Amino acid sequence: MFQPRTYRDWTGGDDLVTTVVAVKETDLYIRAQRELKQQAIESIQKYRVRLEDYIETNPGFLAALTPLDVAEDAPDIARQMADAGRKCGVGPMAAVAGTIAERVGNDLLAYSDEVIVENGGDLFLKLLSERQVGIYAGDSPLSGRLALKISPQQTPMGMCTSSGTVGHSFSYGKADAVVAVSRSTALADAAATAICNRVKSASDINVAIEYAMTIDGLDGVLIIIGGDMGVWGEIQLS
Repeated sequence: MFQPRTYRDWTGGDDLVTTVVAVKETDLYIRAQRELKQQAIESIQKYRVRLEDYIETNPGFLAALTPLDVAEDAPDIARQMADAGRKCGVGPMAAVAGTIAERVGNDLLAYSDEVIVENGGDLFLKLLSERQVGIYAGDSPLSGRLALKISPQQTPMGMCTSSGTVGHSFSYGKADAVVAVSRSTALADAAATAICNRVKSASDINVAIEYAMTIDGLDGVLIIIGGDMGVWGEIQLS
């Protein structure tokens, strides 16, 4: 079922140009110093073809909910997703949105020094000035009241969100929002999923944060469930 991405309307500021691009299931909201529609389409198609061709001959990659080993000759996008999933104890597809956002974002840096790519709540950011990214957490009373402050020195980075109550993505958990940050957007995506899976009530927040601290390469996490919240790492709230 289609769900309007109303959280995109929260993006403020007029110093960057907005481009929205959709190729099959990939629906990107891009902000950059110039309009980059054609460049984004070409980038998306490039990575989708590599991944779709691999899945066609390796259907288990698409269905796996636990870490999956891939051959050394697998395309680099599949190996990146599998590596992120392995570090977080989840299947490779848990990292697909973040991986696409990261790869497209890196490609677009050839045309713009500042790039933000959002893919279903997962963001790749390369900033030239400090920005605030609002947190959407469904029906939580904290939804829309919090933002992460991101400095240029932290970027390029990934900021990815998983939810057990918002959207169509599969989750074992019931958190309204788990936001993970990492220099790797692929890792942040997989980590957000893995951490969200562990949060079924507010009493699970501390245990989930302890787990997050064990993920190599993860820089921080924010967990919201109802009116409760937990924070660890390089998270600056405003």
